[in-house]
Amino acid sequence: MPPCALPPPAVHYRVDPSALHQRLYRITLTVAQPAAQQELSLPVWIPGSYLVREFSKNLQALRARQDGRPVALQQLDKHRWRAACDPARALTVEYEAAACDTSVRTAWLDGVRGFFNGTSLCLCVHGQEGAPHAIDILRPAARPRWQLATGLAAERTDEAGFGSYRARDYDELVDCPVEIGEFWSADFSAAGVPHRLVVAGAAPSFDGQRLLRDVQRLCETVAGLWHAQGEAPPFKRYVFLLNVLHEGYGGLEHRNSTALLCNRRDLPRQGEAQPAESYQNLLGLFSHEYFHAWCVKRLRPAEFARYDYARENYTQLLWFFEGFTSYYDDLLLRRAGLLDHGSYLRVLTKTINQVLQTPGRRVQSVAEASFDAWVKFYRPDENTPNSTVSYYSKGALVALCLDLALRQHGRATLDDVLRALWRRTGGGPMTEADLLAELQALSGRDWAAELAAWVHGTDELPLAELLAAHGIACRAQPAPLAQRLGLRVAEGAAGVQVKVVLGGGAAEQAGFAAGDEWLAIETPEGGAWRVLQLDDVPLYAGADEQVTALVARDRRLLRLPLALPGSGAGTDAVRLEVEDAALAARWLGPAAAPDTSDRAV
Repeated sequence: MPPCALPPPAVHYRVDPSALHQRLYRITLTVAQPAAQQELSLPVWIPGSYLVREFSKNLQALRARQDGRPVALQQLDKHRWRAACDPARALTVEYEAAACDTSVRTAWLDGVRGFFNGTSLCLCVHGQEGAPHAIDILRPAARPRWQLATGLAAERTDEAGFGSYRARDYDELVDCPVEIGEFWSADFSAAGVPHRLVVAGAAPSFDGQRLLRDVQRLCETVAGLWHAQGEAPPFKRYVFLLNVLHEGYGGLEHRNSTALLCNRRDLPRQGEAQPAESYQNLLGLFSHEYFHAWCVKRLRPAEFARYDYARENYTQLLWFFEGFTSYYDDLLLRRAGLLDHGSYLRVLTKTINQVLQTPGRRVQSVAEASFDAWVKFYRPDENTPNSTVSYYSKGALVALCLDLALRQHGRATLDDVLRALWRRTGGGPMTEADLLAELQALSGRDWAAELAAWVHGTDELPLAELLAAHGIACRAQPAPLAQRLGLRVAEGAAGVQVKVVLGGGAAEQAGFAAGDEWLAIETPEGGAWRVLQLDDVPLYAGADEQVTALVARDRRLLRLPLALPGSGAGTDAVRLEVEDAALAARWLGPAAAPDTSDRAV
């Protein structure tokens, strides 16, 4: 491949993945013109995943040289080092990085596959973050059939993709994950831009053409939302990197690529007329991460204008960037013809019920939840549902309410607002004030009161009224037994294990605690029954409204007086139904079934 037109690199990395069985990447960093006291550091987090993960814990055997002679390398703290250098001579730093994490956030290496993010392998050279960077990735000699895929710009690579890549700066380098191994891949074009779909670890039954066709249709739909006049997307090429495991799910967005993780059973299978429901979830993941190429990677919080890789980067706007993306991920599947009305409304029902069944929605605003992501969302415990709310789920419902309210007002939609924000900011950093300004400009009225109540307050969202105005009935229905009791449990051969006790519920009033093992119930008539699953409780309680729950806690047996809620108790569950098809079609489009044709890509 011909060289790309970039300036000579000031910083160069050589990555050798040959130590497959040791699970180690061997990295050589070369700094052409180091500072006299050159500082180096490894990020403590990766953008898009808001938790300090301490990637430096995986580094080992660091040593520095100039002209072959050792250079003192002093560790300054958990992730920073300083080398005493001669600025006139190149600095070489060699080190190893353990790669044992199958997630999309760090690095993996074994005899079957390799994957890494630059935030896990590439030391940052302080003072030269904005200079051109280059990286050479070697092919393991023991794996001649391996290939390489990445969003980085290739300079000199072989037919399998191994060789030299370039980045304009450190941010670009670490924002392009790398997949190596034997994988299935295919190319397609969407919105005039080349895309590559890479799938590693799929079963032999995998229907690659079905996935390729559906992802292409999805990409065209997403790009069409952001660029309704046919403008070019903000990237010259895009790469999907999907790793398939027996169990796994997740994704992480990048500027011109995404790393995805799914279960093998989520993939479409050859000869299968109708893929499993989990395939729709997988397409939703593709949609979510691809949408992020516009919303959070470019249009982003002002606080993220330049990442600080050394510490938490706080913002109150994750409800917008993750929540609005969550609203659109499934809605765009509907628009692309990959979900019908019924399937979309079932997904939306699930989101609404998740929020309604979270007592923390009355405690913490979604703006506060955004700010607290670093200590709450990524570190859940037994009290999390009682103290916080998901900025993904409630943020999606805020987007739903804004979209429906705008449509009801009749002058604009949320699509128009996103495009206006893109133009206003040049696809760059934004604030909540920018959102309010565009809402008012497009609708002709002020929306500060709505954002104060829906985003910065804990008021219930006017979902039923807004959905009804668009032909969708929001009907209350009995909550599941666990919700009526105020519990979240794990059921299995060992019985009922209490994971969460929800605030204000019958279980809390009875004295249940997370970690309890619910063994049995005793009825007023003197009966005693073993409980192996929650459904055993109404089975053995019969018409009794009060029972005694026998639980084990710290090897003690406790008897807890439990008032059983009736089947009609609790209204924290809804079901959505189309009541006026014509009204619903104005929002969701025609009620057509998903397109399952074999249209060529």
